[in-house]
Formats: sequence, structure tokens, C-alpha cells
Amino acid sequence: MLLARVEGNVTATRKHPSFAGWRLIICQPIGREGQPEGAPCVALDALGAGMHQRVLLSSDGLAARKAVGDDHSPARWMIIGIVDEVTPGTNALEDAAAAKTGHGAKPVFRSSAPPSRSPLTAPRPGGHPTP
Repeated sequence: MLLARVEGNVTATRKHPSFAGWRLIICQPIGREGQPEGAPCVALDALGAGMHQRVLLSSDGLAARKAVGDDHSPARWMIIGIVDEVTPGTNALEDAAAAKTGHGAKPVFRSSAPPSRSPLTAPRPGGHPTP
């Protein structure tokens, strides 16, 4: 997984049939302070990421090919989350200021997947949560 920033949309008059109906986005991998790291890439976007938003990219080509429903698709990169904040409780400006001073925590993001149930809180067969 990579932290990246959305840099633009891809417009294609011809594309692989497996990309029909998918939004293709240009993403620039970035470091904690927002500096570019590596070459930009084209990613599938099912979450509706906006320009200059920070996103999490997955390079799992198998998962991307399953998402488009074609085992022979050239899909590799896929946006799997939109980063809301890097340090819980702060906004993007505060995160940028914290990055410059060296304070901060791991990225927090929202995903399209539903939250998983912990085995500790999952209901038992009798309908009561485990202790």
C-alpha cells in the first residue's frame, strides 16, 4: 500500500474493455510530508476521490483484476481508501504543520469495505456477545 495524492483524471477514447465504467485517476505517491516519491501511476477509483485528496493505493493486481471482473485485465493499482486525517482529530493544514515539526501518527483512512467484527465482540450462537 502507498500513500498518494490525486493529481488528475485519465480521459481515454480507447481503453481495455475491463475498464468500461471505471474511473481512472492519476495518483502521485507521496511521503509523510507530502513530497512526491516515485513516478505517478494510473489507478482504478471506485470511491470517488477528488483532486488533491490523499488516498491509499493498493498494488495488488490480482485484487484489481477481480474488481473489474477480468483475469486478463492490465489493472494493477486501485484506490482502497481516502485519507481523512493523518493524526486523529486534526485537519489537513494541522497535519501539514505537524509533519514539518516532526510530530504525528500513522494515517487514518476510510475504506469502502464494511468494518470487520472483532472475534471478541462477535455474537455467540446464543446471540450474546463474548465477554
